[in-house]
Amino acid sequence: MVKIPKNRADSEMVGNLTEQSSFEHLSDGTDSQPAARPAKKEAPKPAYAEFFTPELQEDVGKALLALKVSLYKQGIVDYGLKVAAEGDQVVLKAVPKQPKQPKQR
Repeated sequence: MVKIPKNRADSEMVGNLTEQSSFEHLSDGTDSQPAARPAKKEAPKPAYAEFFTPELQEDVGKALLALKVSLYKQGIVDYGLKVAAEGDQVVLKAVPKQPKQPKQR
């Protein structure tokens, strides 16, 4: 049986071992090479997105939430939204969905 030598220095035990960087090194800051991150490509915004400002989104969201609460109080849970342009107005209509009937054979 081979005797294991005692009181060795770390450099003697490890030798020329080079450790590959991994997720364990991210928190201690010893990562020699930062991980390459793929560049994020932003999807092109549709042409109508510039009209829908964040303030307008918030107002429409509040109105839709009020509509949802109103429909829930009426007992309508499953509904769809239909968008229609009437003259100078854009109208959102809540349309109850018809329950799907099972196919008969």
